[in-house]
Amino acid sequence: MNHPQNVTSARQQFVVITLMYFMLTGLTTLSAAEKPNSSPADPSAKTELLKVFVKELVPITPGKGKFPRSFQMGSTKGEPSERPVHKVTLSDDFWMSKYEVPQNLYQAVMGNNPSRWGGPRNSAEMFDWKTARDFCVKLTKDLREAKLIAADEEVRLPSEAEWEYCCRAGTNTEYSFGDQPQKQGDEGKLARILDEYAWHTGNAAGNDPPVGALKPNPWGLYDMHGYLWEFVADPWHDNYENAPGDGSVWGSVTVDKPVVVRGGAWTDRYDRLRSACRKREAATSVSPALGLRCVKAKVKKSEN
Repeated sequence: MNHPQNVTSARQQFVVITLMYFMLTGLTTLSAAEKPNSSPADPSAKTELLKVFVKELVPITPGKGKFPRSFQMGSTKGEPSERPVHKVTLSDDFWMSKYEVPQNLYQAVMGNNPSRWGGPRNSAEMFDWKTARDFCVKLTKDLREAKLIAADEEVRLPSEAEWEYCCRAGTNTEYSFGDQPQKQGDEGKLARILDEYAWHTGNAAGNDPPVGALKPNPWGLYDMHGYLWEFVADPWHDNYENAPGDGSVWGSVTVDKPVVVRGGAWTDRYDRLRSACRKREAATSVSPALGLRCVKAKVKKSEN
């Protein structure tokens, strides 16, 4: 049997080792003093944040202007889940958020801010797929009540096809800026071309950035590559065999089904930030590398 003093010492060592492990893996829980303010916004401040959200929506008009009606979804250079490359044709206009949902808007809508890395214009994180969907439902209600969107419009998660269409922004290269993320001489996780557009393991250490700090893609959308993985509306499929060609959501999500997340995050190497890269994630997953971006669209007649 251990002497009590030795037991105490062993416990102290265990606590220190445990804390070091959590710090290294990013799983530490912030103290109350470090956590972002979780009090709801006052009504006038909330209205202003809703107006900012609407102002920051980017109109996407497939088949008009610079927006092609069709695109090739997937990649032959990536993982098996990105195949087969297939044609997707979009018929309806929609609006894509210029940025991932920032924490000040999330807090105003949901009444709390679970994010680990606090900042009013930092991307919101630390919530699961259902909460992301609930955020969209509540935001829709708030926007309608404020008469900032029409009664037949809604805010929702993008379909996976809509997401890739907007990430590619009319390009067919591995990234929206070209095929190569690295400059000559870059080794390991370094990717100095990508650095101008995305937060990833090569440039994110010690950063606590607001949304939109780097360059946008050709359609003016920021952080489509990197920063956070973004929830989309689709459940996970192992590949694109029999995927719909109209850009619609492919099936429905249930708690026991994995979902799709897109875009890569600050926790990932550059190759995970390609336009076609997709990741399987549990619908219940919560992580400081998971967030969302919203779409505003007309409500489908079947949903009325």
